[in-house]
Amino acid sequence: MREIDTPRVYLVAKTTLVSEGLNAYLKDIGNPDWQTDPNVADGENLIEAAGRMCYRSWQPWDPAKPEASNPNVGRVRRGNDRYLANVLKSGHGSVLEHVNATFIFRNVSRVFTHELVRHRAGMAYSQESLRYVRLDDLPVWIPDSAKSNPEAEKKFREVVDFLENTQKELADIFGIADMDDFASKKMLTSMFRRLAPIGIGTTIMVTGNLRAWRHIISMRTSVHAEEEIRLVGDQIARICKKEFPNVFQDMFQDEQTGAWGFDHAKV
Repeated sequence: MREIDTPRVYLVAKTTLVSEGLNAYLKDIGNPDWQTDPNVADGENLIEAAGRMCYRSWQPWDPAKPEASNPNVGRVRRGNDRYLANVLKSGHGSVLEHVNATFIFRNVSRVFTHELVRHRAGMAYSQESLRYVRLDDLPVWIPDSAKSNPEAEKKFREVVDFLENTQKELADIFGIADMDDFASKKMLTSMFRRLAPIGIGTTIMVTGNLRAWRHIISMRTSVHAEEEIRLVGDQIARICKKEFPNVFQDMFQDEQTGAWGFDHAKV
């Protein structure tokens, strides 16, 4: 058994705005009196553009620019932060779905991933395979709830060591080390993994739109959520707050419980 560190979260990709395309569209509708905010993330500008397109609210009504303005709109909010604050208050969440953030979660268990993949809407997953990756040294993160009791931690380690050693014994029985046929190795590795504990460490890449991440953060940092998924959820929340401050301007952490929630009244 190889004890691994606490789960780690890495932001590896996020939506990029193609300015040339957006500017071409704005030119075609009459060059409205609006431009992207240079001080915010591409994704936040894209969300604002989506909202303004929906209501044709690029600028106040101008009869000379009928495609760029709306006779029902006498004035418009300026500034990405103010505009997105109103989007959040109104619950117009569909525009948040245009922006994705991709994370790699390392040193997480299949306990965690089994819970995470229940979130389907707006999400994509790619996970390390246990059919192609042989388990010679089981990587396991030991939760604080086990470490708080020495007797429980000892039993925890013993069980994982037993499962690891059993797989090694099976590998010796089948002589997998001397096999050249990859198909046979894959079949045996697939069989061995059935003895891997659900707490085995793994790595998963996850892409989700910002609306989905807001939901996951609120659900999975709750005091009622499982210990490991709360640790990951907290890291996601902090990264999203830093990378998309206007989209997450209504997100706040409870200092006592550590849970993250959303309060539109505070923006």
